[in-house]
Amino acid sequence: MTQTHPTNKNVLGTPLQIAGNDPLTGFYRDGFCCTGPQDSGKHVVAAVVTDAFLEFSLAMGNDLISAYPAGNFPGLKAGDRWCLCVSRWKEALEVGFAPPVILESTHEKALLYVTLEELKANEFKF
Repeated sequence: MTQTHPTNKNVLGTPLQIAGNDPLTGFYRDGFCCTGPQDSGKHVVAAVVTDAFLEFSLAMGNDLISAYPAGNFPGLKAGDRWCLCVSRWKEALEVGFAPPVILESTHEKALLYVTLEELKANEFKF
């Protein structure tokens, strides 16, 4: 059975499913793409990162490849599931580097910034 969040919904309007726990993702490092007042980046898009996206993010000044133990960040590799900032995912979408998203694990607040159609067009196929 898939773990779901007790109160948050995904972009499909159903209970938010866990995004990933290896590595442990989410702004709150609880595996869910939840957000709150302290999360200025709005880490609400559950993505399966690709090499192309990781290189794009690095070029934009956000190194997601290198580990940063002090920040409890393991560094990512292609295939990892990670809660991304919705604005960075949208930037990547606009230039063709958006990684696929897991709709069931993408927080409904993503819809304040991107459309469900944009997310569905980039849905991760299990």
